[in-house]
Amino acid sequence: MEPLLPSGLEDDDADARGEKLQLAERRASATGVDVRGPKDQHSSPDGNVLDGGESDEEEEEEEENDEEELRGHQSVSSEENYDTDLELGDEEEEEAEAACDPAGRTPYVEACGALRVAPASSFLRHMRSSELSMMHRGLGPQGTKALAVPLVTNTSILRLNLRDNWMEAMGGAAVAEMLKENCNITEVDLSDNALGDDGARAVAGMLMENRTLVSLRLSGNHLTDRSAEHLGPALMANSALRHLDLSHNALGERAGKALRDSLPENTGLRSLNLAWNCLRGRGAVMLAGGLGANVFLRAVDLTFNGFGKEGAIALGQALKENYVLEELNLSSNRIPPEGAIHLAMGLKVNKTIKSLNVGRNPIQSAGCYGILQALQENPDSAVETLDFSDVAVNQDFEDLHAAVKERFPALTVNHGGGTGAFRKAKAWKV
Repeated sequence: MEPLLPSGLEDDDADARGEKLQLAERRASATGVDVRGPKDQHSSPDGNVLDGGESDEEEEEEEENDEEELRGHQSVSSEENYDTDLELGDEEEEEAEAACDPAGRTPYVEACGALRVAPASSFLRHMRSSELSMMHRGLGPQGTKALAVPLVTNTSILRLNLRDNWMEAMGGAAVAEMLKENCNITEVDLSDNALGDDGARAVAGMLMENRTLVSLRLSGNHLTDRSAEHLGPALMANSALRHLDLSHNALGERAGKALRDSLPENTGLRSLNLAWNCLRGRGAVMLAGGLGANVFLRAVDLTFNGFGKEGAIALGQALKENYVLEELNLSSNRIPPEGAIHLAMGLKVNKTIKSLNVGRNPIQSAGCYGILQALQENPDSAVETLDFSDVAVNQDFEDLHAAVKERFPALTVNHGGGTGAFRKAKAWKV
């Protein structure tokens, strides 16, 4: 006969099991899973609870209460989600659209519609490229204005070439305003666009603010001394620009004065192209004074101006003072033999010039001889290339050239050939 357990112990065990079962039921009802199995698993046929559980009616009532409580929680949760999932405002929508169109395709098409110009397919194809070249496209002022709209926020294009689009002052001003905002574009070519002095004024205003542009080409834009008066102060203020091309314009005496005042203060420029302008007489002398005081320029192109004797004398003095300039192009400047001798006097002490071009000048063989002799007498000379293109030389020059080559074997000298008879002529003494 099996021993009987105390009735009190049975009741305690039953109550404990009942509490655990009720807890499991509540958790299961919340997840929709029935952990009890068949409903009569722990009940007697007459409905009495054997393990501390509940009757079927009580269980169903509790499940209904739990379902209502769960629905309440879900309702609160959905309301909370609704409160945090608000529709985007107009500004946020615009920002989202801009994020999806960083190149600015949509603003460009809209700007073209407003300005009544046809969108440039080339621009649409290359809006995400690092370089945009749209030379000779005939954009005109209005087409340029439309193009400038998306470029304000475009982050892909780093080099912009808009050469020969006849944008005039209006288009140039639009590009200048764009460059005040764009912090990615580093190289711009606006050559041959008829910007004129008004366009140059807008560009100068841009240079006062822009600090990312490294290279700017303004060749062939009908710029006069008025343009130089605007660009001069801009060059004083801007220290980021490294390369400036002002060739094929009409810069004259006042431009020489403006550059004389601004170049000594400029700390950014490394190359300056002033070829094919009207720098002569006093203008040339003043420009040379600015070059002598500048300590950052490495290359200067003065081809096809009118420096003549006075300008060459001033440049000779500048070569004595300047200790950073490496390349100087003075071809086609009407420099006579006397001017070449003054250049030679500067080369006699200069230690940085590597390339000197005085070709297509009437310096004659005597002028060439004087320059070559200056190199011979300067043990610290850095000259690697001398260009006397289209200048005929005599035997005296050839003999000196052979001697200098022994001292500077890497030196390259170009000239217009011998005189034929190599007749000795009196050489200019440096």
